[in-house]
Amino acid sequence: MLLRRTALAALFTAVATLAGSAMAADLPEPISALLSNAGIPQQAAGIVVMRGNQTLIDHNSSQSMQPASTMKLFTTLAALEQLGPAFRARTELRTTADVERGVLKGDLIVRGGADVDLNEDVLLHLLQALRNQGIRKIKGDVILDRQLFQPARPDLGQPPFDEFPWAYYNVTPDALLAHSNLLRVELRASASELSVAMLPELEQVSVKADLQLIDAPCASWEKDWRTPEVRQRGEQLTVVLHGRYPRNCNKSTSLDVLDHHDFLARLLRAQWRKLGGSLSGDVREAETAGLAPDSRLLAEHQSRSLPEMLRDVNKNSDNTIARTVYLMLGSLQADAALGSKPLPADDSVASTAMRADLAIRSWLQSQRISADGLVLDNGSGLSRVERATPAQMAAVLQAGLRSPWMPEFLATLPIAGTDGTMRKRLKDSPATRRARIKTGTLNGITAIAGYVYDGANQPCVVVAFLNDEHVAGGAGRNVLDGLIEWVARSAP
Repeated sequence: MLLRRTALAALFTAVATLAGSAMAADLPEPISALLSNAGIPQQAAGIVVMRGNQTLIDHNSSQSMQPASTMKLFTTLAALEQLGPAFRARTELRTTADVERGVLKGDLIVRGGADVDLNEDVLLHLLQALRNQGIRKIKGDVILDRQLFQPARPDLGQPPFDEFPWAYYNVTPDALLAHSNLLRVELRASASELSVAMLPELEQVSVKADLQLIDAPCASWEKDWRTPEVRQRGEQLTVVLHGRYPRNCNKSTSLDVLDHHDFLARLLRAQWRKLGGSLSGDVREAETAGLAPDSRLLAEHQSRSLPEMLRDVNKNSDNTIARTVYLMLGSLQADAALGSKPLPADDSVASTAMRADLAIRSWLQSQRISADGLVLDNGSGLSRVERATPAQMAAVLQAGLRSPWMPEFLATLPIAGTDGTMRKRLKDSPATRRARIKTGTLNGITAIAGYVYDGANQPCVVVAFLNDEHVAGGAGRNVLDGLIEWVARSAP
């Protein structure tokens, strides 16, 4: 690695002063050489580098390409601009029934408002608010209202994205997603025994390990993992883990294996029982959108502010929150008192996702950014169909510098050699702590988009999409890191 960095440094120094307009039409020699060494054809690369209004590199900038998770920048900046930094999502407990002698004489409505922080602790506090009001028994049903998003269950009937449908990054959001629908499983193995524990506690749900202990490095514990199985016997669900697992290894993982309704219903029952409450009816899904006009609020929770959500989206490349924010653009508006409230109904748009698509395109139009060739799917980049041009991405980044919420937007981006998905990249480099870069990776795709300070401490917009099978094994990442270093060394 040291020899590689030394060779790159010498090469970059030789050409750094040639970074002006003469190179705008072609790739600089160091970047061309990195692509060639990686076996990545130049037509598979789309690269834009700009210093202010000066274009340093313009290579295939108008080519529609797959941006992977850099697509999150479209979603996050549009959300900041349209919803504002004070925006917060909401979860509400409501009812139309009276309370008599500790008994809620009708249904309890759990109204989803795209609250990304709705976890077991939040739910426990919401239910505790009912107990604090003297409610100990719910005589009716608990109604789970996910109707803010249409369809209310976008996860149903969808084919798996890849061969790991249970993985945390594949969780499909809904407006009432509890604990990200993830079971946290802790595995502890000695030389001869394996124990397994599960969080959070769900009513009549347990986990069982059908794992063969083997001699293998703990770091490779996922190598022999097989698809978890959910067995049902009456009301009891058992999550069974299959495969092989290293001896003397302690690890934890998060699994998306339960239906969204089952997960929340069983979590709610367990939490309500823990507080000494009882439920006479069922837990069921709301069938229609819209609140009863005479419903009243019993308890509420507001999520973190939008900029805090977006830090998770961009720094950690959280697909589930990104997809939720995308759907917020098609369903919610900011409200100074409540944090957020539903948009007025629009029967001319078939789904929340379509409305979000229109919201982002409207924002792009307001910024005079062309949407030609742009394909939006879920706003996270975890998609085989989402596409954008490097020029469009560069224009979004330039809009970020003009935005009144520029500090909040920049604070969401991973810092080279410091945090997020860039934590281990470009350490001991001229770009360390001087580049804020959103990364993106899918099979056959690697990408970056963000800002790099050059050798004269001037901010540069940097975008690079590589769409080619040869990006695998770190080859594509080496090219992108080399590009960032080249920019960090360049000077006007």
